[in-house]
Amino acid sequence: MTAQDPAPPPRRDRAIHELVHDPYRMRAKPSGPAACPSCGAVYEAGRWQWKKAAAPGAEDVTCPACLRIRDRVPAGEITLSGGFLKQHREDIEALVRHTEEAEKAEHPLNRIMDMEWRGGKLEITTTDIHVARRIGHALYAAYRGTLRYRQPAEDYHIRVTWDREA
Repeated sequence: MTAQDPAPPPRRDRAIHELVHDPYRMRAKPSGPAACPSCGAVYEAGRWQWKKAAAPGAEDVTCPACLRIRDRVPAGEITLSGGFLKQHREDIEALVRHTEEAEKAEHPLNRIMDMEWRGGKLEITTTDIHVARRIGHALYAAYRGTLRYRQPAEDYHIRVTWDREA
């Protein structure tokens, strides 16, 4: 290029990359009211909510949480371990369930997918990163211990580990 050549026009074909990639995020809003046939959550006013009944003529749309549960693709993984966990198993399970219920009451997409004991550890999977984070915070607030979060910057996924010995 010489000094007399005009600058090339700016490129307009660049891909726009999401900051956080969540394959279960709805790409487009339903055209009107919708209801999830699996869990009964209702999509109205731009968000999923718990209602007694969907509006007449509501479209059947499976919510992102039910899709994750069906596909077994958690957004959050929580691992609890340590001697304290074994001694207070029932109390900790109750705290985890209570925390999920409080989160789910306001945010229907934030649910526990599975809770399973494996080799002395309690492994929990969730449909959203926020409920996993909230469970970790509730455990730490109630029982202290060691709490760690690991969340890749580009993925909609979080790993929470909590440990406490006696």
